[in-house]
Amino acid sequence: MSEDLRPPLNLRAGLWALFVFACLGLMLEGLHGFKAGLYLDVSNETRRLLWRLAHAHGALLGLLNACFALLAQHFPRLDDRLAGRALLLALLLMPAGFLLGGAFARGADPGASVGLAAAGGLALVLGLGRLAWLCSRRVARQHQP
Repeated sequence: MSEDLRPPLNLRAGLWALFVFACLGLMLEGLHGFKAGLYLDVSNETRRLLWRLAHAHGALLGLLNACFALLAQHFPRLDDRLAGRALLLALLLMPAGFLLGGAFARGADPGASVGLAAAGGLALVLGLGRLAWLCSRRVARQHQP
């Protein structure tokens, strides 16, 4: 497939993220429905919270990446490599941090890998700030004499 016909990376990543985190949501519903102690015991409250955060953030960041890719196609001014990469990094780091933090939670303490979620949050703020700046920036109109 030629590169011209392939959808943008943020769109592909966003759609795959929606698929993966919808499956994660179904898995969490299954754990809840089958009353799995790994998920529902009071001692696993931190795990349950972090896994729900992974599901929610993953799905929302997937939507954000897909929207970014579609907007960038219609508004070339928004097609910014730094913003796109930052949003992809946020899509990877935030849900992974929550998911791994919950997997290695002990009592009320999440696993150390929850720090990835904070790094993903910084990437998200960078990407959104860059997009806001690009939208707000005035483009000088060129006048022909």
